[in-house]
Amino acid sequence: MIDLRPAAVQVLLEELEQLPGVGPRTAVRLAQHLLRQPAGARRLAAALVRAADGVRPCAVCFLPAEEETCSVCRASGRNRGLLCVVEDPINAWSIEATGEFDGLYHVLLGTLDPLHGVGPEQLTVAALVDRVRAEPVQEVILATNPTVEGEATAHFVAGVLKGSGVRVSRIAFGLPAGGEISFADQVTLSRSLMGRQRME
Repeated sequence: MIDLRPAAVQVLLEELEQLPGVGPRTAVRLAQHLLRQPAGARRLAAALVRAADGVRPCAVCFLPAEEETCSVCRASGRNRGLLCVVEDPINAWSIEATGEFDGLYHVLLGTLDPLHGVGPEQLTVAALVDRVRAEPVQEVILATNPTVEGEATAHFVAGVLKGSGVRVSRIAFGLPAGGEISFADQVTLSRSLMGRQRME
């Protein structure tokens, strides 16, 4: 049997399959699209090179940045007494998109996962402690995901910050807007009840 795919296409498929959530079929569809749109493929390639060469973690909060510090850390109008701790930049982007948070962020770059060799040393916990000591932080909001690893990480960070003099809080988890109670899992319902608010 002859492999009809040129070597360059085979390499492209192999690289696409390395992306999260991209299996062989999706890789083939993406490759076909890119080969049919060479101008778009070149723009994508240039964007990938620019991001790979020019983006690095912010020296303060670890959000992606093109300068030494990110736009949030440089912004003068942010509430510097409020620090939201997230697992990864995507979570910070989602929180920022709400327009409800005006504080600063701290990205842990993952969660505790001893089975995969991820301990506190692999995360930015030490940098977080240094920030709390050096900056005028009054409250740390733990916004890790409601997974086993996220919960363990939140509890660990809360323990590390105990005695620091800052208030440590955890974001509430509840039912999504438009969702039905009967479809919610027990953990979500429990969180919804614990995070309930008084109605005025």
